[in-house]
Amino acid sequence: MKHFRAISIGAMVWAFIFLTFAVLEFVPAIKDSLNLQMLVVGILIVPYAIFGASIFYRNGNEENGMKVGVIMALTALILDALVTVPLIEIPRGGSYQSFYSFPLLWLLAFINIGTIYVYWRLKNND
Repeated sequence: MKHFRAISIGAMVWAFIFLTFAVLEFVPAIKDSLNLQMLVVGILIVPYAIFGASIFYRNGNEENGMKVGVIMALTALILDALVTVPLIEIPRGGSYQSFYSFPLLWLLAFINIGTIYVYWRLKNND
């Protein structure tokens, strides 16, 4: 498996999501509602994951979509531990525990994994 490729594309998808959250912090109707932010990101994560999967599966790569999705999601979760939690959450009074125990975070991770898996299945059923 092309682990480095999956990790680097996972980092790219994470960056898209991170930037989306950053932009939403400036949208008046959304900035004060974490649930609305999560809804917007939950919708946008699908095209982000499809874009990432399309790059990964370019040139005939046929790695299992579940494995690729898990690697990409784990990459995002590790980047959250290194960047998001210490630079965003902790200064706002949050913690690693509150961040990683938030159910909608895990929903986003599963949407990402599922989207990549479905992309792989559809691509391999041509």
